[in-house]
Amino acid sequence: MSNNRQNKSAWLGTALLAASAAAYSSGGFYTRLVDVDAWTMLFWRGLFGGLLLFVVLAYRERGRVVRAILDIGRDGLLTALCSAVATVCFLNALKLSSVADVLVIDATIPFVTAGMAWLVLGEREDRITLMATLAALLGVAVMTGFAGADGHLAGNLLAFAMAVLMAMVLVLIRRNPGISMLPAVGLSALLCALIVLPFARPLSVSGQELFLLGLFGTSQFGLGLLLLALGTPLVSATRGALIGVLQTPLGTLWVWLAFGETPAAATLAGGAIVLAAVVVDVAARRPVVPNQAGSL
Repeated sequence: MSNNRQNKSAWLGTALLAASAAAYSSGGFYTRLVDVDAWTMLFWRGLFGGLLLFVVLAYRERGRVVRAILDIGRDGLLTALCSAVATVCFLNALKLSSVADVLVIDATIPFVTAGMAWLVLGEREDRITLMATLAALLGVAVMTGFAGADGHLAGNLLAFAMAVLMAMVLVLIRRNPGISMLPAVGLSALLCALIVLPFARPLSVSGQELFLLGLFGTSQFGLGLLLLALGTPLVSATRGALIGVLQTPLGTLWVWLAFGETPAAATLAGGAIVLAAVVVDVAARRPVVPNQAGSL
């Protein structure tokens, strides 16, 4: 593949991942809109998200769905498992720790991804992206008031486990650019629903709540995973994780616009830092270096 074509692919990947972050960022909007318990919400979100992804898969493959699922191999199954467990870890981290702590740890995903991508893929990220990643982490820290509350060890450990698992998802997808990981992310959504089912009360929701949960699962979770699976193979794993940090300030923006929850000055300042970090990294686009497959 020529450098020109690679760079066009990188721009497409950047756009897809930015759209994925925008989709994921609507989570706070939906959680305020639908008044059901977290486990039930996660169940329906995973189920509807998974159904959307398999509908897209059926349309793309046209009779080769089983073959596409088999093609994901060990890495695809590991991607599905890591993504599903990361979602459950994130929920429980929010219960056992402060939102601020969890968001700051979540913002370390690009650093974890950079180290993992170097070990597994041989991808050495350039200084601009690493500096932009550091700036994004600082921005999230400003938004959350430099989190670090005492007594949240268990929750923070779960949040870090989530960060490691999501870094693995990005690296695994990046390691298999020639294989569609759409079946893997579809399986991860359904697996998430299965994991939380023993704690959920899916039949307790009303018709209106079910409709909103359907929107939540498709437009936030399913669409976010779809765009993530399509965009991640086209950029470096670290840059993909950096773009994903956009969901933190964007999530604040949607809640502000929809519910009038005016963010604090620190939140606006931190969000501006995150946005600036991503914009600078994208604007300083360098030639794409092909990744080298390694072993995990």
